[in-house]
Amino acid sequence: MKAALAGPGGELLYQARLATGRDRGSEAVIEAILDFAAELRDEGAGRFGEPAVAAGVVVPGIVDEERGIAAYSANLDWRDVPLRALLSERLGGVPVALGHDVRAGGLAEGRIGAGRGADRFLFVPLGTGIAGAIGINGRVEAGAHGFAGEIGHIVVRPGGVPCPCGQRGCLERLASASAVSQAWAEACGDPEADAADCAKAVESGDPRAAAVWQDAVDALADGLVTALTLLDPRVLIIGGGLAEAGETLFTPLREAVGRRVTFQKLPDIVPAALGDTAGCLGAGLLAWDLLDAGATAPRAATTGPTTPPEVTI
Repeated sequence: MKAALAGPGGELLYQARLATGRDRGSEAVIEAILDFAAELRDEGAGRFGEPAVAAGVVVPGIVDEERGIAAYSANLDWRDVPLRALLSERLGGVPVALGHDVRAGGLAEGRIGAGRGADRFLFVPLGTGIAGAIGINGRVEAGAHGFAGEIGHIVVRPGGVPCPCGQRGCLERLASASAVSQAWAEACGDPEADAADCAKAVESGDPRAAAVWQDAVDALADGLVTALTLLDPRVLIIGGGLAEAGETLFTPLREAVGRRVTFQKLPDIVPAALGDTAGCLGAGLLAWDLLDAGATAPRAATTGPTTPPEVTI
C-alpha cells in the first residue's frame, strides 16, 4: 500500500508504504488500510497542527464509487466491502472518496501529469494487465457500471490466447508487461527473464527479442486504434512497467498506430509522467474534490516546498 498526505495542488507532503498483509486474509487487509489511514491522520496533525480534512482511497477491481463500495477484487478476495463508510468512521467522520486505482492514476496524469491541459485524454498503464482511464475535462469517466476504460479486454486476436475474463485474444494477454515477460521467457529459454530483459535484448539487436517485442507492439497498436476511434482523445498517455522501456517502446508504437489510422485524428502519444505516485496523487485529488465540488477547472500543481493549512490523506 502507498499512502500520502496531499496538499491542495496535488503535491505530496509526506509519503509512506506498508505491506497489505493479504496473506492474513481479506479482513486483515481492511484493518490494515484503516489503521494505516489513522496513522497518516495522526502524522498530519503532528506536522501541520491539525488532522487531514478529507481522505481518498483507491483500490483495484470493481468499485462502486457512488455508494462507496469495493464491489469485487480477486487479488484481495473482497466482495461488497463498504470501505468508504468504514474509513470515515475510523477517521472520525471526515469525508472520504473511494475510487478505482487506475482511474485515479489517470486522473492525476490528466490534471497534473502528462495530460495536463488536455480536454480529452486516455491513460493506459501496461503492467500485470492493461487497463485504461478516460479523461474528460479534468474528470475520469467511470461508466454506468464502473467498467469504463477496460481496454485490456478488447479482443485484438479473435480465437487467440484464453483470458481469465472468459474471452480469447484479449489485448492484455498479448501486450501487457506480464505477457511480454512470458513470451520472452519462452523465446529465450530463461524462465526468469522478464519484459525489461526483453527490451534490453531488443536494444542489443537480438532478433528473437525483436520478434516478441513487435508482436506486442502490433497488438497494442490494434487495441489503441480501436480505443481512439471510439474516444477521439487529444492525448494518449502510456504508463506502467512496459513504458519504462522509453523509446524502445514509443518509437515503434507511434509508427504502428500511425500506420493504422485512416480518418481518425492521431493523438499525441506520450509517456506517463508521475510514475508509481500517480495512484496516491489521484486519491488525494479525489479527496480534495469532495471539498471543492464547486470548482470549474482542474487544480494546477504547485512547485517548491509548501506547508498548506489543510491536507488530505
